[in-house]
Amino acid sequence: MLRPFVHYGIHFIVPIVIAYFFFRSNFKSAVIILLLGICIDIDHLWATPIFDANRCSIGFHFLHQYYAIAIYILLLVFKRTRIFGIALLIHILADITDCYLMSN
Repeated sequence: MLRPFVHYGIHFIVPIVIAYFFFRSNFKSAVIILLLGICIDIDHLWATPIFDANRCSIGFHFLHQYYAIAIYILLLVFKRTRIFGIALLIHILADITDCYLMSN
């Protein structure tokens, strides 16, 4: 019961909190970009079934692979891409948390 609240809380509440505390001068734009991190779930369209509540996305979908996560971390290095890296890593954090809760 707790799992969906934690998962979707990270997807939707954490971006708002991060935008408020770290990107306050551009809050609206930052919130939109950070929330759009969920768009990497487009890779679910190539899976069968498209949605499986008991499947761990990390390591399964191609935008959730470890090499992709490494690229998201590299995005943090450059100021121009940092917010996109944060958005994608928030998404990965939500999915990692979901995988952990699923295994317990």
